Amino acid sequence: MSINIEKYKEILEELNGRATLVAVSKTKPLEDILALYESGQRDFGENYVQELVDKEAALPKDIHWHFIGHLQSNKVKYVAPFVHLIHGVDSLNLLKEINKQAAKNNRIIDCLLQVHIAKEETKFGLNESELHELKTQLHELKNVNVKGLMGMASNSNDIAIVRAEFQQLHELFALLAIHNSLFTILSMGMSGDYKIALEEGSTMVRIGSLLFGERNYSK
Repeated sequence: MSINIEKYKEILEELNGRATLVAVSKTKPLEDILALYESGQRDFGENYVQELVDKEAALPKDIHWHFIGHLQSNKVKYVAPFVHLIHGVDSLNLLKEINKQAAKNNRIIDCLLQVHIAKEETKFGLNESELHELKTQLHELKNVNVKGLMGMASNSNDIAIVRAEFQQLHELFALLAIHNSLFTILSMGMSGDYKIALEEGSTMVRIGSLLFGERNYSK
C-alpha cells in the first residue's frame, strides 16, 4: 500500500470544510482506494472511462465517482448510470450527449464546465465567449445540472501566473453564480497548486500524487 494517510489528514485539516477533496485515483490499485475509503474518503476521481467502469463495479457503492478527464461523447453512455460529477465538459455537443444518456438512465447528472485558463495550448476548455454562449442553452437540457466551473492552471513555477489564472476563473464563476443558484462548485487546484487555488476561492480540489504517490504509466 502506497497511500499517505498522514498527508491525507493534513490536507483535510487545510481544507477545513471549505472545499471538497477529490482523491485522484487513476492508475491506482483497488487496495489503495479501499485504504483511503476506510479512512473516510468518499470522493474519487478517474480519467479513463474503462478504468472507472471497472473500479465502480468492484468497489463500495457509496463512493462518489468524479470523471475528471477529457470525456468523449461516445463514451458517456458507460459512465452515465453512476457518475457523481463530470468535471470537464468543454462543448455543447458533449453536454447534450450527457443529457441524452442521463435521460435514458432516469437520472440528472451534475456537470462542471471546463474553462481554458492556462497558457498551454494543449489544455482543453471553453474560452470566455464560448462559456457565455453555452450558458444560454442550459435551460433546454433537463437531465443535466451545471453546478459550476473547472479549470487547470499553467504548469508553471511562477506563482504569479498560476494565481492570476485562478483569479480569472474565480471572477468568471462569481459572475455566473449571481444569476444561477446551482453554481456552487469551483473545481481548481491539484497536488502542486491546490494551496494557491484555495486562497483564490476554490471549493473543490483534485489531489492524486500527494495521497497515492507518483504514478507509473508504464504498467
